[in-house]
Amino acid sequence: MSNTLVQNETFANLLNELQIPDYVPSNNMQALLNVEARFIKDLKINVGNVLTNTQYLSKKEALLLALAVAINEKFDILKSSFTQQAIDAGASAAEIAEIVACTSLMNTNNVFYRFRHFMHKDSYSNMPAGIKMSIMMNPVLGKEFFELVSLVISSINGCEMCVTSHEQSVLQHGSSEQKVFEAVKLGAIIKGLINVLS
Repeated sequence: MSNTLVQNETFANLLNELQIPDYVPSNNMQALLNVEARFIKDLKINVGNVLTNTQYLSKKEALLLALAVAINEKFDILKSSFTQQAIDAGASAAEIAEIVACTSLMNTNNVFYRFRHFMHKDSYSNMPAGIKMSIMMNPVLGKEFFELVSLVISSINGCEMCVTSHEQSVLQHGSSEQKVFEAVKLGAIIKGLINVLS
């Protein structure tokens, strides 16, 4: 079997695992498919590892985190797939809605707190933020997982203040550094996947 056939089979298997069989390759994906790109195999292994490794994240948690990344990156194909897969893994409509709300709130906070951090001005830091965040008080997902989602999205969006704050909060709510590590790795790999698929 030629390397091109193997890699096309690997790609087909990746699409199967992601449950997006009707996906039409983007220019980025086509560039990899046109050559013997070993990265397709790496991508399939990396995605499979983070979505099925249940040592630190349950299947439902992994899929909800992947959904948050797809929402954050505005990638509809994976938003639909991860929503359905999360529902199949036991996620409720309220939990799906909270992933949407949490991702939106983190986008708001990441921009705002990055600005404060970049400016290093007491005048901005001392002004009340005035951003309503009542969803964080009693989340459907539970405080630990809500904070974990917040941490992953803040990591992707590059807000140091938010990353530091949410990492501390996740640990205070009973999570482990290993779970944090696996969650952020999942976010990084799904973001990389989206860069290739889009």
